[in-house]
Amino acid sequence: MMMKDTMMFILSMLIMIIGVLVGVAFLTLLERKVLGYIQNRKGPNKVGFLGILQPFADAIKLFTKEQTFPNYSNYMSYYFSPVVSFVISLMIWMLMPYYFNMISFNLGFLFFLCCMSLGVYTVMIAGWSSNSNYSLLGGLRAVAQTISYEVSLSLIMLSSILMIMDFNLMKFFYYQDMVWLFFLMIPLSLCWLSSSMAETNRTPFDFAEGESELVSGFNLEYSSGGFALIFLAEYSSILFMSMLFILIYMGGYNLSFLFYLKMVLISFIFIWVRGTLPRYRYDKLMYLSWKGYLPMSLNYLMFFIGIKIFLM
Repeated sequence: MMMKDTMMFILSMLIMIIGVLVGVAFLTLLERKVLGYIQNRKGPNKVGFLGILQPFADAIKLFTKEQTFPNYSNYMSYYFSPVVSFVISLMIWMLMPYYFNMISFNLGFLFFLCCMSLGVYTVMIAGWSSNSNYSLLGGLRAVAQTISYEVSLSLIMLSSILMIMDFNLMKFFYYQDMVWLFFLMIPLSLCWLSSSMAETNRTPFDFAEGESELVSGFNLEYSSGGFALIFLAEYSSILFMSMLFILIYMGGYNLSFLFYLKMVLISFIFIWVRGTLPRYRYDKLMYLSWKGYLPMSLNYLMFFIGIKIFLM
């Protein structure tokens, strides 16, 4: 029986990883198409029917290119940091409370915060081990930004956790049967959305990859497979953040067409923001985190604690 359980667990993990990778591939295609139409041009439309095979062509091109590395780089950490980053971004998906998953996380939120914190180290090592000044600056910026927004993210999440008094992601589905938490905490959910954009280094908060001043940021020296792995890690975390937003604020997890529609909608918002807003200024980004979201999330936390005590 134990053997069957283990096999089922491995199979479910494999199916999920393949699903995530295919989802990431088509998210990149969606992004290029949407950005194309926002900028009044065509997106990819040559490879396959309406360019639908473009992501797979890009993946083949990236993984078959020659792997280069700088002579003065710290080779082992330079080589393995994208791999570790990619593995961590896939590990977070174990939290997804889908029905044939053998892992039942009662402390899912804590696992999420641990994995997001580990992601900081991979970016820092990728920037430092390349032995390039631009990469190091990009890595330092990314670390400062990610740590700052992790604080506000975790405090925003605490308000939702206080409402249901559980760390299990599946419980959110039961508590949002009648009304979504989005309608109970609209300002907090919007803060969460913009904080998750900063957490995943997306426009208008993409200072780790500020092309105008840093050439390309912490991934400057990476080519072929290493660059592809960093790229995949970033986009799978975007998909995961979209899913987490739906789990916490928009009705929880249920295997229905509406759930996937909501997930595509939130991912589309990430892309839409990229096509619409210019890049923020770095000091304003930090100001927004420490003097905007932090006091606001703490105030809401006190408010929800008061509600809980009053109802008890």
